[in-house]
Amino acid sequence: MQPRMLELDVGGERFAALELGAATGRPCVYLHGFPDHPPTATPFLAELAARGHRVLAPWLRGYRPSPVVGRFDLESLAGDVAALVDRWVGPGRVDVIGHDWGAALAYVLCAVMPERVGRAVTLALPHPLTFLRRLGIAAQARRSWYLALFQLPGSGALARVRDLALIDRLWRTWSPGFTLDADRRTTLHACLADSLPAPLLYYRAIARPVVGFRARLRRLTPPITVPVLQLHGADDGCVVPLAAPDARRFAAAYRYDVIDGVGHFLHLERPHEIAAAASAWLSERDPVVSARS
Repeated sequence: MQPRMLELDVGGERFAALELGAATGRPCVYLHGFPDHPPTATPFLAELAARGHRVLAPWLRGYRPSPVVGRFDLESLAGDVAALVDRWVGPGRVDVIGHDWGAALAYVLCAVMPERVGRAVTLALPHPLTFLRRLGIAAQARRSWYLALFQLPGSGALARVRDLALIDRLWRTWSPGFTLDADRRTTLHACLADSLPAPLLYYRAIARPVVGFRARLRRLTPPITVPVLQLHGADDGCVVPLAAPDARRFAAAYRYDVIDGVGHFLHLERPHEIAAAASAWLSERDPVVSARS
């Protein structure tokens, strides 16, 4: 199934997005993470569309051809998503699937705009408050060294060196043994080369000022009232999987599965399996996937 390219006007800014699936399908928004953009997930998105979902996958703020200037705090970025949904299908609920930073935005949407989200699936990231607390654990602190690097003003230039060698290193470390095919890697490199340092502003926004960020995250303290499925790769080299479900963060239906044999980009490594699990959850059926709970 070939994606359709859209441009959506939000407050005078033009956001680019891929759309897949029939117009009568259940609306679902896919939010990508770092360092990624929608085209790399086309097999995953196509499988969702084949299962009856109408999928919108925008290039988030900071990634060309969407705007690369603006506010990069989580609530402002979630506001971008809500405005995009309004332009796409109008007011009402949509399902949300988010990976990495896209997962962080999914949690914020569930927490502060629950009336806009039907059901949610998050990939490779626990609840943001849980992740922040886990930065004090040695295993997670070692994997999160790049958080400090990206605070440096010259980190955007560093990321460009030797044809984005740092970005390729992160991919190899975060999903060991997984390599994008040449076409998708070339397309992703072109996007990042044209966008940097904007994608790094997500990381700078969480640290400057730290007090303001923590104050904003307090809005996430009440348990989330939207049904959420968390999927995490057992071999994730970026975010350490939780040892047990984080049920206290959720007041609605909630499930946490760790998928053996995949890393941080689990939906790219096994697009059909992860799409099947996500679709089952979004369709209010038990997810069908081999996993540890």
